[in-house]
Amino acid sequence: MTPASPRLYFENAVGRLYEHPDGYALFRFSAGQRKLSELQGLFRHVRHVLERNGWHHFLSDQRLLAPFTPEEVDWLVDYWRDTAAQHPAGLYGAVVMSHNVFTRLAMGQIVQQANTASMYFRRFETEAEATGWLEQVG
Repeated sequence: MTPASPRLYFENAVGRLYEHPDGYALFRFSAGQRKLSELQGLFRHVRHVLERNGWHHFLSDQRLLAPFTPEEVDWLVDYWRDTAAQHPAGLYGAVVMSHNVFTRLAMGQIVQQANTASMYFRRFETEAEATGWLEQVG
């Protein structure tokens, strides 16, 4: 039997959001420039998918992601802190890192500032490593 494929839930210029049959939100960033409002739109849907399904896990594929702007970093730190507050039992985020050093640096800043008692980011080089970790913490 073929495993079920992730179901596309939302798409915009920033990326695609999927509901993964293994019980987590999966979002894959697109390459190129973006507007803050488009990034916010994608993440509003991420929060909705997590809440609607009662999920506490997500995988963020940033391999094609252009570096975050300082404004985006500030917004994302606030977003993840607020989202984690809605999940007191813990929210687990596996991040497949970009090869772009500036994207990696910005994500490092987000991880450092947003990790709280109930928010756990972990960075990986491959999707297989990321999904393996999600299975362990599931």
